[in-house]
Amino acid sequence: MVSKVREPLRELAATCSLPAALEAMGERWAFLILRAAFNGYQHFEEFQSELGIARNILANRLARFVEHGILERTAMADDRRKIEYRLTDKGHALLPTMVALRQWGERWETGKPADPVLVDARDGQPIRPVRVLSHDGRELEKEDLRWVLRDDLEREGGDAP
Repeated sequence: MVSKVREPLRELAATCSLPAALEAMGERWAFLILRAAFNGYQHFEEFQSELGIARNILANRLARFVEHGILERTAMADDRRKIEYRLTDKGHALLPTMVALRQWGERWETGKPADPVLVDARDGQPIRPVRVLSHDGRELEKEDLRWVLRDDLEREGGDAP
C-alpha cells in the first residue's frame, strides 16, 4: 500500500497537478477524442462521424484541447476553411496515460482484451502493460511506494523530478 502523506485536501488544487490534468482532459468524450487523434483523425467531421458525438460537445472539447496545448488547430493550405487538429508534443505525452487507462479498463472493467491491439512497429509484438518504474528501471509494486513531500525529499538529499 502506498503510504499516506497528510495533505490539506482543500488546498490540493494549489499543490497537486491532478486537478489541473483533469481540468484539461474533462471527461469521457475528451479521452475518446484523444484516442481518435492518436489514430490519425484530424478533421472535425472525422471526429464527429466516427465518434457520433454532438457537434457542440465536440467543438467544446476540441477548443479545450487547443487552449491547453494538447492539440494545435491549423487551417489547411489548399482550403483555409478546412481545419486540422494535430497532437502537439504535450498531446503525444499523454500516450502512456491513455494506454495505462485502457489496460486498466481491460483488466478491471471489461475483463477482456480490446481491439485493436497496440504493438511495437519494429517487431509487431504487443506492448507490455504500463508499470511504475523506479529511477533505476525496476518495476515497483504498491508496497514499494510511498508519498513524501518535495521539501522533505530535497532535505534528505533526494532528487526531486
